[in-house]
Amino acid sequence: MNIAFQEEKIHEGKNLKRIREIIGLKQEALGAKCPANYSQQRISEFENQWSIDEPTLQELAKALGVNIEFIRSFNEEKAIYNIQNNSNTYNGHAKDHSHSQHYQPNINYQENKQIADLLEKLIEDDKTKSQAILDLTKIISDLAEEVRKLRK
Repeated sequence: MNIAFQEEKIHEGKNLKRIREIIGLKQEALGAKCPANYSQQRISEFENQWSIDEPTLQELAKALGVNIEFIRSFNEEKAIYNIQNNSNTYNGHAKDHSHSQHYQPNINYQENKQIADLLEKLIEDDKTKSQAILDLTKIISDLAEEVRKLRK
């Protein structure tokens, strides 16, 4: 069996979760933005589903400010690749790459902008979390030093 041409099964719930996290919304906040006013537990259930029914996915996508296809096709690795290799399309001035084997003429500026915005938010969140880890490490180190002093 040749697996080279098998399509990758999309985990819509995982993509929904990743986009929500990048945007910086908690599950409860996402649920509240939906007309159905989903609970945090219900959003968690959606994020664990491989497939989400179309009306619900539409509602969740709208609450996140994206379209259904963005959720279905979201892939962080591909997003990073597209941003790195297609940065020439950002200002609407695509260079002539007719002789380049990497030219991808069907790039949508708006989708690249959404991906770039989401990745910028992800990087910002990672910096915040890294600083929190450093702060906690310092506190733990200080506490360990105090314990050593008290034992003496």
